[in-house]
Amino acid sequence: VQLQACGGGLVQAGGSLRLSCAASRSSFSSYTMGWFRQASGKEREIVAAIRRSGGSTYYADSVKGRFTISRDNAKNTVYLQMNSLQPEDTAVYYCAADPRVVPGTTPREYDYWGQGTLVTVSS
Repeated sequence: VQLQACGGGLVQAGGSLRLSCAASRSSFSSYTMGWFRQASGKEREIVAAIRRSGGSTYYADSVKGRFTISRDNAKNTVYLQMNSLQPEDTAVYYCAADPRVVPGTTPREYDYWGQGTLVTVSS
């Protein structure tokens, strides 16, 4: 499956952005979807994940209460709503797809990756 992420940009601290990731396949609903991020000089880390039906989600502690992951299986799209953004949220954000049922939390558990979209939060 091919993934295309978009929605990144420059925002001031306290602001919001909404990332989108469109999948190429109609079998999108068969994949657990995740958002990861990688800051300069750091390892890629999980931000959020959502099960196939959207009924269960996972969030990293650092984004709980600020970010919301959702999906629209009819549109083959997963979203990441990011509120109360802080400079430490600055990173390249990637969407990823995992064919397994239980959402993984490490990059190696995801088989397909989008190209990444840069989020920059200024103080």
